[in-house]
Amino acid sequence: MTNIRKIAQLAGVSVSTVSRVLNDHPYVIEEKRRKVMDAVKELKYIKNANAVHLSKGKTYCIGVVLPFLNLPYFGEVLQGIAAEALKHGYHLQIFQTDYEKEAELDAFHRLQMKEVDGLIITSRANSLETLHPIMEGLNVVFCENLQGVEKKVFINHYEAIRTGIDHLYSKGHTDIGLCIHRTFGTNSEERVRGFYDGAEAAGYDVREDWIFNNCIDLKDGREVAGQWEAMNEKPSALIVTSDQVSAGIVSQAGRKGIAIPDELAILSFDNHPISDVFDITSFEVPIRQLGEEAFKLFLKDDPSSPVILETTLHERKTV
Repeated sequence: MTNIRKIAQLAGVSVSTVSRVLNDHPYVIEEKRRKVMDAVKELKYIKNANAVHLSKGKTYCIGVVLPFLNLPYFGEVLQGIAAEALKHGYHLQIFQTDYEKEAELDAFHRLQMKEVDGLIITSRANSLETLHPIMEGLNVVFCENLQGVEKKVFINHYEAIRTGIDHLYSKGHTDIGLCIHRTFGTNSEERVRGFYDGAEAAGYDVREDWIFNNCIDLKDGREVAGQWEAMNEKPSALIVTSDQVSAGIVSQAGRKGIAIPDELAILSFDNHPISDVFDITSFEVPIRQLGEEAFKLFLKDDPSSPVILETTLHERKTV
């Protein structure tokens, strides 16, 4: 394999000059720089990235841990991270976990082995008790409101759900259900807590059979519409934590002749373009900004205050 000694011999310069040119050192005469680069081209030299990483103490690679790649929410987070990473010369290593704990722990192992300079955890499968011993001294950013971690950025899901409850209540709805991706995990637990607290503040009880779990995509939304139709006692409104699910509900309602919002009101989250297509009332969630802020936290050496992001309601025709 071509090495810098062969380059130096062909270019007629010292090994140290070749090293300076390859590492973009500013103090090299232009003629010598040109001779080195000509030799590099002739010998088809490729810089050993691992050697560069060892010399600089960085890989300029950041690991992103996410459960799924095919959901718009995580795609937007990833876009935000990637945009900031590009500005600072970093590239991404993706760890898709499908919420499998071992897959998530593998990402932490890669960080310990210095294959990446840090991790951004967009959604977590393992308990914080499991992760704490292995993340000590490592650069890890969490996209959730966790106690006892140094770097975190999160969307204020609790207040968003509370605001949603208040909005529906102001429209005359007291029988309100919830469609959610999962009931565990900090972000989901904050949504559920906001739902219960909002209901209590409005003076009505939550019915467990009106909470629909495992709602992720269009298909799940169609199934929720079918379950709602089969109920003897139905909620008059649903808070849905994904526009994809909401679109599935609205689409199926159209097929079944369910009047939206007269029979069933839908208040959704994300303000994804699909919500505009289906005229779904939806909270704009700053998902891409979440990714941007997560990368900015990764760059900071010292612990900082948490970054809290808020939502904005876009009223359309489903409430």
